[in-house]
Amino acid sequence: MSLNAPATIADKKLLGVLKGERPAVPPMWLMRQAGRYLPEYRALRAQKGGFLELVYDSAAAAEVTLQPLRRFGFDGAILFSDILIVPYAMGQDLWFEAGEGPRLAPILADNDLSALTPDFSRFEAVYETVRQVKAALDPDVTFLGFAGSPWTIATYMVAGQGSKDHGAARRMAYGEADRFAALIDAIVAATVDYLCGQIEAGVEAVQLFDSWAGSLSPIQFERWVIEPNRRIVAALKARHPDIPVIGFPKGAGAKLADYAACTGVDAVGVDETIDPHWAHAALPAGMPVQGNLDPLALIAGGRAVEEAVDAIRAAFADRPHIFNLGHGILPDTPIAHVEALLSYVRKQGDRS
Repeated sequence: MSLNAPATIADKKLLGVLKGERPAVPPMWLMRQAGRYLPEYRALRAQKGGFLELVYDSAAAAEVTLQPLRRFGFDGAILFSDILIVPYAMGQDLWFEAGEGPRLAPILADNDLSALTPDFSRFEAVYETVRQVKAALDPDVTFLGFAGSPWTIATYMVAGQGSKDHGAARRMAYGEADRFAALIDAIVAATVDYLCGQIEAGVEAVQLFDSWAGSLSPIQFERWVIEPNRRIVAALKARHPDIPVIGFPKGAGAKLADYAACTGVDAVGVDETIDPHWAHAALPAGMPVQGNLDPLALIAGGRAVEEAVDAIRAAFADRPHIFNLGHGILPDTPIAHVEALLSYVRKQGDRS
């Protein structure tokens, strides 16, 4: 297809699946497909000197977004950025410690929201990345934007960094529920504006990452995962009704069914711990699903991947399905295994 020709939904297979289509070959992209397993990414990051420097150089971030498309020909491009751009714009300082991950200050376990001075101009470099990618992207490829969901973002804002049990945020949610609700409300508002800005700059669908949803009890999950995501989706649909929203509450387990039914998302991501046959039976009829190959199976490669692909494809044979991992691709994933996965998924689809 010519780069100058207008694309239709039929050309954009991934977007078509998000709108309910069921092609013989499932479209495919991989979470964190633009990342450290690619030598071209490592070279560019070393040149820029750090992760945040890379994110805030729009030309470089656009290049990173496009790198896996050139190498593998995925059906979806995922914006290269970070979920912590939202708290950064809300007024926390953000930096990355080598080998230890992100840091935010001041931490909200010890400070109120009033201690922060928002600077939403910090979204602008991301919007410029979107515009540059959109201008360069093959029109058959669906362009995905994203944001972190409020619970996950709050865990970082409260503790100032990642943690194993998200205890600081959970303590605040139980012990200072009104204060925590005010934080969630602020994150919801910032996230809606951020995603709308991405949509207006050119993304065609968005994903909400709730990476730490699995740490909550059912009652807390309903309050801090389902309800805030429902509000985000409703606000997005009011402003951009044709833009699909993928929800990905990692670790939700059986709570995924309520999430799918109650948030208003158009599709759900299914992590590697969920039985795809259960997911097909439990999720709303006809709802598109995305996933759920174990990233470690991809590292193993060979028959382990093929058996997993066959099981996933069989479970979702009667449902719109985007083939993806159950979480992000790992840095030590062999490139040859990604190539083999693409070949196998597409070959098996052609035979069905």
